[in-house]
Parts: sequence; structure tokens; C-alpha cells
Amino acid sequence: MGTAAALVLTSCGKLGNLSADNFKVTPTPLEAVGGQVPATINGTFPEKYMKKKAVVTVTPVLKYEGGEVEGQSATFQGEKVEGNATTVQYKVGGTYSMKTNFAYTDAMMNSDLYARFDAKKGKKKVSIPEVKIGYGVVATSQLLNRCNITAATAPDAYQRIIEQKQEANIKFLINQATLRSSELGTTSVKDLSKILKEINDNQEERALQSIEVSAYASPDGRYTLNEKLAEKRQNVSADYMKKELKKLKMKADVDTKFTAEDWEGFQELISKSNLQDKDVILRVLSMYQDPEEREQQISNMSEVYTDIKEGILPELRRARLIVKYDVIGRSDEQIVAQYKQDASKLSVEELLYGANKLAGSEEEKAQWNQTTLKQYPNDYRALNNLAQQALTKGDVDAAKNYLNQAKNISKSASEVNTNLALMALKDGDITAAETYLAQGSGADTFKEVMGNLNIAKGNYTQAATDLAGTYTNSAALAQILAKDYVMAKNILAGIKNPDATTDYLKAVLAARTNDATTLVSSLKSAIAQDATLATRAAKDLEFANYASTIKNLLK
Repeated sequence: MGTAAALVLTSCGKLGNLSADNFKVTPTPLEAVGGQVPATINGTFPEKYMKKKAVVTVTPVLKYEGGEVEGQSATFQGEKVEGNATTVQYKVGGTYSMKTNFAYTDAMMNSDLYARFDAKKGKKKVSIPEVKIGYGVVATSQLLNRCNITAATAPDAYQRIIEQKQEANIKFLINQATLRSSELGTTSVKDLSKILKEINDNQEERALQSIEVSAYASPDGRYTLNEKLAEKRQNVSADYMKKELKKLKMKADVDTKFTAEDWEGFQELISKSNLQDKDVILRVLSMYQDPEEREQQISNMSEVYTDIKEGILPELRRARLIVKYDVIGRSDEQIVAQYKQDASKLSVEELLYGANKLAGSEEEKAQWNQTTLKQYPNDYRALNNLAQQALTKGDVDAAKNYLNQAKNISKSASEVNTNLALMALKDGDITAAETYLAQGSGADTFKEVMGNLNIAKGNYTQAATDLAGTYTNSAALAQILAKDYVMAKNILAGIKNPDATTDYLKAVLAARTNDATTLVSSLKSAIAQDATLATRAAKDLEFANYASTIKNLLK
């Protein structure tokens, strides 16, 4: 792990060489987090090192095969130097801490961290050899680039059976239960009769569930009278429905009920009204439960009671006729048959359902989506789903083209924005991924993409939470990085279609849990599927404690 660096004096009059005894680098080895390699360097200037007129600049440098990169430097000065650098006392020396950061590249896996010095004593330049203070980069987080992310599919809204309801109201005069022809001729009553005929004539596409009659009396007058009145209204309304059914030669039960005093309906109408004292009336209803007391309190409100009698109570003297039925759409077999015969007669939901649920192969799915796009060019979903298929095949250019078209149709479509976020993430553009994903909530893979984004940002605990319940390589990677090795093992065991990355992650997990047998078998399997992983394994510090084993394995 981190070696320390000491500052060794070569003479009393000159700045001395520096060694590694009193420097500590955290972490050692270094680790890639969020595409960066951060490090904290703590060092000590010993007593009588920093001459009073000396200035020393310390620059961390990460060296790797083919290049090097400098980090953020820090400058220190002796006590007689006039400047803005940190002053270090000659007699007592001093400690310092500096943070640095390097943009990660794969070559850094095999690297060394040095401290490089630029020093002067007065106006004279002093040479101090650079010192190795750390090594290597653990780059397990970068395995995210090898993890496939599931693209979002725009759903269809096809329902074969859709529940429907048709309702009609019949109003009665005060204290009467006579069906008036004016009420039976209203649009709502006529429409109810039409629905019953449709159900009866087209039973393959319509299925009756129930017929209900609910009759009411308004909550004024004596309760016993209202009870009898509501029951009569129920009976005459039910008789009317039965006659209508008989005309159609339709057999069905009519469920009936009555409400003697419709306080619930009264409260609803009062709430929706513009009555001046409606808040007072509503308080009365909440304060008093006894019907007679309620009626008395409200009738005492002489200024508003006239409006109640004329505008509210007549609406409550009624019977509700309710027909509930199902609209039955095409079966799977019928949709497929219609698609083959003449797809233009299918609705957009039927076509999308066919693509999402009925297509037997990716090629057939693409054909369904293309047909949908042709017939319904203003629906973004087919474009998004063609993009999803392209992403699955790795055709990024085609996916981008489809998604841009879909975005033009619906800028806020959650699936489109989630897929654009996925593509930005694959390109390493974290900012763009965050911007798109802010509009992706609701997409079927939103949480998965969010979890992958949090891995890329170095938020491993949050990523593990986002990916909970997902059995993918990136879900396992999140758990490994969050150091929940039991959960990581469970996820890796549950991946349906394991690949080379799955086995490599198993090897990393085995190394972290001291399971040499699994490490060897998993790494063998990973390299057999993807030979490039042999190069990575050779320099992967996850396997540092198994160097000889890895060397023999890779011969």
C-alpha cells in the first residue's frame, strides 16, 4: 500500500534529496473513480530542511507506458521568502497535504506515482531528484464500459378487454314516482338503449357485465315517506329496463337498490355549487348525523334554502340506470392474421402490441415496428423501439438516427430520453446523460440506466440501490464496488445470459474474497470468451495477491 517518503539532508547548507519515508499516498494503490484517479498526498518537511530563502514546488506525476501526466502542484517557501506560498519553518519543519487528480486512461493500470520537485534557494536553481511515492491504478470501475445496458422499450397500451360503463339519469317530480316521457326521451336514456342493442347484436366484441338501477329521494320531508317514494322509483325504473331488455330479446338480470334520503348526493352537489353559504351547509352536514336535525338546521337558513329547493333538491329526485360491459378486442391470433392480410386495419396499439409481444424474432419485431412507423408516422414509439433494437445490435448510428426523429416528435418521451442518456453514458458524456435522464423517469429501464450513471460518477452505494433487483453485470459491479460481496455473488449467479464480463467479475469477486479456485476457473472462462481480457488480467491489481497464479494461467 502507500509508502512513506522522508526528506533526507545531504548537507547543512543545501537542500537535500527527498526519499519516500515520510510521504503517504491515499489510496495506494490508486483507484479509478468516476473516470478520474484521485489521490491525497501527505508529506513532511523535517527539521532544518527548508532553508529560509528556499522555494520548493511539489508536483505529483503519474507515469505509465507511453506517457505521463502531471497533477495539481503545491508550492512551499522558507520563512524569509516574500510570497504567497505556504511557509515552512526552518527549525521545526512542517507537514502538508495536497490533493491531486488524473483523468483515467487504461494505460494507467500499470503505472507509478512520483513526486517531482522544482526548487530554488534564493535565485539559484537547486536540483532535487523525483521520488516514487505510489503505484498502480485499480480500475475495476472501468469494467462498466464492458457492461451492456438494456435500452428502454416504449410500451403499447393494447388491452383486449376494456371495461366500459354507460349511465343515464331519470328525474322525477317532487313526491312522485311516475316515469315521464320527456325523461325517457333524453339523450342519455336513448344512448343507454343503443348500447344495450350493440351488446346484444355483437356479442363477440361486447360482453354485458351488469345492469344496475339505483333510485333516490331528496333529503327533505319525512323519512318514512321518502323511503316508500325511493322504493317506488326503483321499481318503475327497473320495470322500464326489463321492458327494454324484452324488446331486444335479451336475457339479463337487473340489480336494484334505493336510497331513502340522498345526503351523499346532496353534499356532492353543494360542494360543486356556487351557493353563498355552501361552507356553512357543509359544516352542518359534518356536525349533525341525524337526518331530521340536518334538515331542520338547513331549512333554518332561510336566505339560501330557496336556492337549495330550486337548484339542488330536484337533481336528487332520480334513478340512475347503469350498464357495465366489456369491449373485447382482437385475440393474439386475430391480430397476427389481420397483420398478414391487411395491416392497415390494425390500430397503432395493436401494431405496437404485435411488435412487443407477438413477433417471434428480432427481424419480425423490426418489420412490425417499420409497419407501425409507416402507418402512424407521428407516434414516437415505433421509432424509439427501432432504436432500442439497433442499440441491442450495437448499431449506434442507426439508433441515434431513430432517436433524433423520435425526439422531434416527442421531446419529453421518457423512453427516448432514457435511451439518449444511455448513449451519452456509453460515449462518456456524463453531463449529457444526466440532462437526458432528468426527463427519463417512467421508462422501463430508467433505474438501470440511472444505476449505471451512478457507477460512472463513482456513487457506488446509490448505484447498488438503483440496480437492486436487477441481475446484470453492472448490478454486480455496483455491489462489488460498494463492497457488498454476498449480494454481488447472488447477482452474478442469477444472470440469465452470462458472458465474458460476467466471468471476469466473478474472478474479481473471488480475488477480493480469497477464493483462488473460483478465481482461476472464472478467469479461464472469461479469457476463452474474450481474449483481450488476458491483457487486462495481466496488469489488474485486483489480482496482485495472486501474481504467480495469474502468470501461470496466462502462459
